[in-house]
Amino acid sequence: MKIDGKRVLITGGSSGIGLALAQALLAKGAKVAISGRRAEVVATAVRNLQSSGSCIHGIVADVATPEGRAATLKQAIDALGGLDILVNNAGGVRAGRLENTPEAELQAMIEVDLVAPILLTRAALPALRASGDAVIVNIASGIALVGAPFYATYAATKAGLARFGEAMRRELKGEGIHVLTAYPGGTDTPMMKSNRAGPELGFAREPASAVADAIVAGIEENAFEVIRGGETRAQMIALNRDNPAAVDERFLGLKPALEEAVKDHSAL
Repeated sequence: MKIDGKRVLITGGSSGIGLALAQALLAKGAKVAISGRRAEVVATAVRNLQSSGSCIHGIVADVATPEGRAATLKQAIDALGGLDILVNNAGGVRAGRLENTPEAELQAMIEVDLVAPILLTRAALPALRASGDAVIVNIASGIALVGAPFYATYAATKAGLARFGEAMRRELKGEGIHVLTAYPGGTDTPMMKSNRAGPELGFAREPASAVADAIVAGIEENAFEVIRGGETRAQMIALNRDNPAAVDERFLGLKPALEEAVKDHSAL
């Protein structure tokens, strides 16, 4: 896909990977609308993204609610004059042992990480069909490929999002809408600030701009997926497929330190 002139909606676009992706797409000549829940953060992001000739719009809404999804889509289409690229990026996480995590926090993860992208995609399909050359980008996670202890519900939602994207790619094939799934690894974003796990526990981090650039390249190449994490991640994925018991043993040795490092990891 040629990005220049494309009309893009990025949910959760006021910080982290979403913000970096907005910047990268604007640099390619796209017209971009970003959404977020906090008005002051959205306004700051829009100011930072504005430059000569750029077309950027901010939307304050919570895509985890029906009203927020409706407002997000309507305002984006009104501002951009249509929609060519939908990026389902908004997400939340709460780490820790399943039995110690409040039900409300588990439900919040499910709503924003899985239910919201499915329902927003459904609502956006008429506008994407009208484009004739459209892309849906779902931001999953490396944890969707290799499940990690203390992230069970997050892994479930992101793996669900990934398979949703795969199924939709096949459902929409030949109809002018492509679907790309991105699997970021550890990324230096506000969402990760409360996670104290480092590379020794499998949480090496890269800049959000690197993830964004890879996703943009994937859009341009009509790729099916973008997997971050380099050779280390590739080796772990292969080991998890061929010898999952070995991955179990590796995590067993890390469990005490990992549980302590991620017990306060929360961004909902």
